[in-house]
Parts: sequence; C-alpha cells; structure tokens
Amino acid sequence: MINIPPSNNKRVVIIGCGFAGLKLARKLKHSGLQVVIIDKFNYHQFQPLFYQVATAGLEPSSISFPLRKIFQHYHDYFIRLAEVQRIEPDKQQLWTTSGLLGYDYLVLAQGAGNSFFGMKNLELGSKPMKSVAEALNLRNNLLRNFEDALAFHSDEEREKFLNLVVVGGGPTGLEVSGALAEMKRYILPKDFPELDQSKITIHLVEASGRLIPSLSEKSSGKAKEFLHRLGVKVLLNTAVKDYHDDLLELSDGTTIHSNLVLWTAGIAGNKIPGLKSGSIGPGNRIFVDRNNRVEGYSNIFALGDIALMKEDRFPNGHPQVAPVAIQQASLLAGNLKRLLTGQPLVPFSYVDKGTMATVGRNLAIVELPYARFYGTFAWFVWMFVHLMSIVGTRNRFIIFFNWFWSYITYDQSLRLIIDPEENKKEQ
Repeated sequence: MINIPPSNNKRVVIIGCGFAGLKLARKLKHSGLQVVIIDKFNYHQFQPLFYQVATAGLEPSSISFPLRKIFQHYHDYFIRLAEVQRIEPDKQQLWTTSGLLGYDYLVLAQGAGNSFFGMKNLELGSKPMKSVAEALNLRNNLLRNFEDALAFHSDEEREKFLNLVVVGGGPTGLEVSGALAEMKRYILPKDFPELDQSKITIHLVEASGRLIPSLSEKSSGKAKEFLHRLGVKVLLNTAVKDYHDDLLELSDGTTIHSNLVLWTAGIAGNKIPGLKSGSIGPGNRIFVDRNNRVEGYSNIFALGDIALMKEDRFPNGHPQVAPVAIQQASLLAGNLKRLLTGQPLVPFSYVDKGTMATVGRNLAIVELPYARFYGTFAWFVWMFVHLMSIVGTRNRFIIFFNWFWSYITYDQSLRLIIDPEENKKEQ
C-alpha cells in the first residue's frame, strides 16, 4: 500500500503530470479534494522544445521543472514516483510499482508514446523523441555520428553518418529538420572542418502529400519553401517501409543509407490494463464523453492525448496537442468541484486558437483562426508564446539567454556527449 496520509477530503488520483495533469492539479488548489499525483518522473517536461535539447540548443534542465517545487505550498497534495501497472475500477484502486492505491476519482493523463505502425525494425533502430531522456539520447547519437564519420577516409564510408533522416512531417518533424539544417550551416563547419559539409544531407520523409496537414495548403507550402531554403530534402507522398543494416527502405523503392533515423511520425496512447475493452479506441485512446468521463465509468476521467472525445467538428477526436489537454484539464477541474456540490457538469468544447511551427531563424508559421503570417514576425510570436508557457522564471530566463546568445553569435555551447551508459561500461 502506498503511504498517503488519511484525509477527510475525497481523493483524486492524477496519473501523469504533463500539460493536462499539471493544469488539473494546479486548478484543484482549494477544491476540497485530496490530490495524489503519480508519475514516473519527478519533473514536468516541456515537450514542444524537446527538439532543441536533441539538437544541442538547450540543456534538459531548462525545459524541466521539479514537481515538488511546483506544489510546495499546496495543502493535501502528494506526489509519488511510480508506474501504474493496473486499474481495478470495481474496487476503486490501482496497482503501481510502489504498491496499492485507492481513489474516489481517477484521472488518466499519462499521455502518449511512439507508434511505429507495427514496423519492429524501425522501433528498434530509429531514435524517438518523446521524453527529455530520449531527446538527450538523440543529442548524444547526433554528435557521436559526426565524430564517428571522422574515422573514415572515403565519402562512401562516411555516407551513412552524413545522411540524417527525419520521419514525419508534423510540427516536430518540421522543427527538428530546420534545427539540423541550421546546425549544418552555422555549427558543423566550425566544429568539424575536416568534413565536407556539402555531403551532409537532411531528409524529411512524409507519407502524405503535404507538411503539417492540419495547416492550410498555403501554410503547408510555406513550410516546404522554408525547408528548401535551408537545404532540407523534403520527400512527400513517401512512406517508410523498413530499416535494417543502416538502410531505410521507402515506398517508392529507393533507399537511404543512414546511421541516424529520427522518428516523429506517429503516437499511441500509453495503455494501462484494467479498463473495459470497449473503452479503448484507435491508437490506444480512451473513449470519453463531453465531460471527459471514461465511457462505462462514473468516477474515471481521461484527458489530453489519451482521450478520444468526439465533437461535431472533430468526429475522429481532437488533435493530440497541448492546447486540447490544457483546456480539458481546466474544465475538468471545475467539473470535479461541481460533482462535490451536486451541480450539473459543463460539457467540453474545444476552442482552436491556431497552430504555429518554427523552421529556423526568422522562419516560422503562425496560423490563427482570423489571420496567418509567416517569417520573422511569426518567429518572434512563436518564441514569445513558448517562452511564456515554460514553468519557472529561472527556466524562462535561461532559455531566453540561450536563444539570444545563439541569435547574435550563430553558435551553441551545449554540444556535449553525456552518456551514463559509458560510465557503467568503465566500472
């Protein structure tokens, strides 16, 4: 049994402290509920900037914030590091790696992981970027790739180290491709003058006919134009078929010889056993009603990427993005308070405030319901919105300083290969 002090208040257990879990927990302050947060990490991660950690633009600590610091002054709040193994809805309890825990209300906000569409070789060989740890691992592999290339003399031997492939043309794929292109343009010539920079090729592979399909055709076209301007080779209507022996096989029959394939193409919900099979939909998402209540249960809720809620405008569920998770969490906090007082619940309706993505220095896309703009102004808007969304004043200052320094010097100072596994090998 997990040790949680007894309380006269009903207990809500929140699984996961990403955008949805964090917003909900903060909104429940002074709610009259005991709040227990279960997460396998002791920090909140700002996912939109994982790609900057992966490309040596930011340190992991600058986009992470300790959960215990966030909730230092919250009464009747408890944080436990554990992974949930199974839910037992009939007994209102769940099994975790730290023991058994009971609940009055349960909120599933564990988010989503990578989906490789059943391609085992891609799962084993490519590099995903769904956590700070994976982003740091990707940074290590990226930098080591260029170090390893120096061990060979011929272009043929170096080819697989100099072909970088990003799979997936969504916002993350776009942003990491642009960051790699800027690294090739401004950083690698100074760090690796022995390498022929013209041989370094960045490929972006997208199965559909355009980048970021949620954008308008004009904005998608702008994204492609920006990438071409940076020298990225964009392959549209091209799916990945297999990856083995450092060869990436594509649907058009061609192959790319690459030692580093970055996977940003698909996501699937992090599934926890115990719910009725009919509650789970495509992509391991959980069917919920307009109050985010899991179908078939009265006291279990799901938020964000893991939730599949149908609206007239979103018959296949909402997009799996942070604004959806944050808006759902805000409404659920109010609805949980209404449950305690017997008031009717308010249904959720997503307010789409727009989409934005950055490709590189002075190159970004902002598409709002009432306006679209591109280029330098869009880039500054993107930076401001992301900077204000970061948890912690210190983190905002560090990120701002790193961005400012990189902008005026065309340089980064975080190109360190830090691999804990190497220390284990030496011991």
